[in-house]
Amino acid sequence: MIKFLLKGIVHDRSRSFLPIIIVSIGVMLTVVLYCWLYGIIGDSIVMNANFTTGHLRVMTRAYAQKPEQMANDLAILDAGRLVEGLQRDYPGIDWVKRIRFGALMDFPDAKGETRAQGPVLGWAIDLLSPGSKEAGRFNIEKSIVIGNIPSKSGEALISDDFALKFNVQPGDTFTIFGTTMDGSMAFRNFIVAGTLRFGVAAIDKGAVIMDITDAQAAFSMDDATGEVLGFFDDEIYDDEKATSIATRFNMKFNASKDEFAPLMITLRGQEGMAEMMDYVNAAAGIMIFVFLLAMSLVLWNTGLIGSLRRYNEFGVRLALGESKGHIYKTLLYEGVLIGGIGTVIGTVIGLVLAYYLQTVGLDTSGMMKNASMMIPSVVRAVVTPSAYYIGLIPGLFSIVLGNALAGIGIYKRQTASLFKELEV
Repeated sequence: MIKFLLKGIVHDRSRSFLPIIIVSIGVMLTVVLYCWLYGIIGDSIVMNANFTTGHLRVMTRAYAQKPEQMANDLAILDAGRLVEGLQRDYPGIDWVKRIRFGALMDFPDAKGETRAQGPVLGWAIDLLSPGSKEAGRFNIEKSIVIGNIPSKSGEALISDDFALKFNVQPGDTFTIFGTTMDGSMAFRNFIVAGTLRFGVAAIDKGAVIMDITDAQAAFSMDDATGEVLGFFDDEIYDDEKATSIATRFNMKFNASKDEFAPLMITLRGQEGMAEMMDYVNAAAGIMIFVFLLAMSLVLWNTGLIGSLRRYNEFGVRLALGESKGHIYKTLLYEGVLIGGIGTVIGTVIGLVLAYYLQTVGLDTSGMMKNASMMIPSVVRAVVTPSAYYIGLIPGLFSIVLGNALAGIGIYKRQTASLFKELEV
C-alpha cells in the first residue's frame, strides 16, 4: 500500500507538491531558528565563563561581595598553596590564577611626555607557562590583528580599537598606572606585543592583557591573585558537578569568620548568571514553542484544505465499495509520507544553512557599539543533536493531524446519497 500511495504522491502533483513545499519551508525555518537561538545562548555563556566567571571561581569572601569592583586589596594571599590544594583535592579541573584590574594607560611621545591617555580594563592571565590553556580560552591567536602573543615578560596585548585611536603600533611602549594591593600608586612600563579584537564591544573599547607574573610585580601582589578560576577538562560546564565541588570546598571554611577566607562559587551562582541562563533559556523555549505552534497551524490547515478538496474522490471510492476505515487510513498514510518527505528536505536545507551560520556567523557589531554585556558581535548558530529531529513536530505531526481532522468528514458521508452528489 505504501508503494502505491508513494506513486500517487509522485504522479499527482496537484495534491502533493504544495504541501511538500510548505512542509519543507516550515521545517527549514524551524531548524535554522532553533540552531540560531541556541548558538546565541551558548556563545554568550562560554564567553562569560572564559573571560570572567570560569566554571568555578574562588575568591575571598570580601572580594566576592562586589567582584565587579576588582578590588585587589581584597585578593587571595598565598595563592600558590591554594592552587596546589585545589589541584590535589579536585583533579580533572584546570585551576588558574587571574587578576582583573582597571587602570590608566599612558602613551609617551618622542620626548617621553604624555602623548595620549585612556582608561582600560585589564586581564592578567598565564600566557608564558608551557602548557597553559589560557590563551586558547581567550581565543587570542585568532583575535590578534597585528603583532604576536607575548613571548617574554614585559610584553602585553591591547585592543585594536584602542591602538587605532591613539596610533599605537607593536613595539611601542606604554605605562600602566594603577594601585597596588596595599592601596599605593603603581606604574610599570610595557611593550605592545600586538593588538587584538575579540568582537565584543564591551572589551574592544579598551582592554589590555598581560602575563600574570607581570601584574603581580606591577601591583605588589607577590604570590597573591584576585581570583582562582576552575575549568572542567572538557571545557563543558556541568552544574551538578560544579555545585557538589563548591559545596564540599566551602564546608571546610564554614566555621571561619575571616573575611579573607576563600569562597567558591559556581558559574551559575555568579553575577546574575543564573538569571541570565534561566531567562535566555525560557525566552528561547517560548520563541521556539510559538514558532512551532504557528508552523503547525499552517501545516495543519494545508492538510485540512488538501483533504477537503478531495471530497468527490472519497465519494467515488466509497461508491466503488471501499470502506470508510480504509480510506481514512490511506489519508493518514499519505499525510505521513508527505510530511516525511517535506521534513527530510526541510531538515537538510535547514542544517546546511545552520552549518553556514555556525561557520561564518552574522556580524552585528553595528548594532552593539555601545553594548556593555559580553555578547559576541559575530553571532553564530550551533547545530545540536536535537536539530536533526526538531522539524518532526511541525513537519510530520501537524500535517497528519490536519489530515486526521479532515478525514472525519469521510464518516459523515451517506452512501445512499453518493450518486446524487456525484451527478452534481
